[in-house]
Amino acid sequence: MSDKPASDSSPDRAAILAALDAVRDPRSGQGLTAAGLVRGLTIRGARAAFMLEVPAADTALYAPVRDAAERALAAVPDVAVAQVVLTAEIATTPALKVTPRRPPARVQEDPQARLSPMAEAERPAFVGKVIAIASGKGGVGKSTVAVNLAAAFGHLGLRAGLLDADIYGPSAPHMMGVKEEPIFDADKRLIPLMAWGVKVMSIGFIVEDGTANIWRGPMASSALRTLINSAWGSAEAPLDVLIVDLPPGTGDIQLTLVQRLQLDGVVIVSTPQEIALIDARRAATMFRKTGASILGVVENMAWFPDPATGAHIPIFGEGGAAREARALGAPLLGQVPLELALRQACDDGAPLVATAPDSAAAQVFIEMAKKLR
Repeated sequence: MSDKPASDSSPDRAAILAALDAVRDPRSGQGLTAAGLVRGLTIRGARAAFMLEVPAADTALYAPVRDAAERALAAVPDVAVAQVVLTAEIATTPALKVTPRRPPARVQEDPQARLSPMAEAERPAFVGKVIAIASGKGGVGKSTVAVNLAAAFGHLGLRAGLLDADIYGPSAPHMMGVKEEPIFDADKRLIPLMAWGVKVMSIGFIVEDGTANIWRGPMASSALRTLINSAWGSAEAPLDVLIVDLPPGTGDIQLTLVQRLQLDGVVIVSTPQEIALIDARRAATMFRKTGASILGVVENMAWFPDPATGAHIPIFGEGGAAREARALGAPLLGQVPLELALRQACDDGAPLVATAPDSAAAQVFIEMAKKLR
């Protein structure tokens, strides 16, 4: 990373691309821009950054190119912070085998099809346990669970981290109330930001506010690998547990994570109604095909406490996640009530577990952390 005094103007994108095109690609002889190697260029205030994605076998060849690109980027007028991340491409994961079935016209997944973790799967340096938080669909409160579970581990005295792996819809910066920008260490690894006793990393710290990440699967997967390899801990202060907030669904991001990162297991989040449980089953099936353990199920929005009596009002049904946990052979880790305070805390960027640990919902998360630590 290169720094120089900031100015009041924003860098010009065309000037940046022109400067990077003056740096030669050792393979094609073209400039980096012409060679298509300037990936995910982000200009945020006086900060400019991009990813230099190359074949895994060429990382040593392109290390000096990365340094030259960073110097060229820093020399552009109005660029105060220049960051270039060198990341390696990986081979495409083979698709699941499908067998045609007629009638009706549909495909049936081969029950024997299985995606194994990649040989190079590993956990980040100085990180102990890694737990992924997943759901089959959006809107079930998965990020709320991830944020508060990470805070709960911190509440128990553990060194906790939160990796926001939702490349297309990052929410951790807002939910954790973090507005700073990360920097790189001497080894060109991103340094997570600290909030509420939790180390946090998200693509939301890097991309421009309010912009859509219109990235294809390989680009999104490359960005995720960069976040995974952040400087989470050290020999003097290792991270005890890393919570990974996955995007909903069963696509490239999920497969990249479970095949590149050694997981201790996955927590499935659902609401009680059947339409959410159907997608939760799909997520559990996908993770089991990769060899990842299902650590348990969390039922979010389990009930609404009656303001007058405190009685449980099952707005979204009752007991669905408990039944699903039994079907999966996994424990029901907790049932989180639908509380105004929990929603407000996330909107305010102040996790409920950190600000009101004695509240009913916060106590559910703390008990979950005790079961998972």
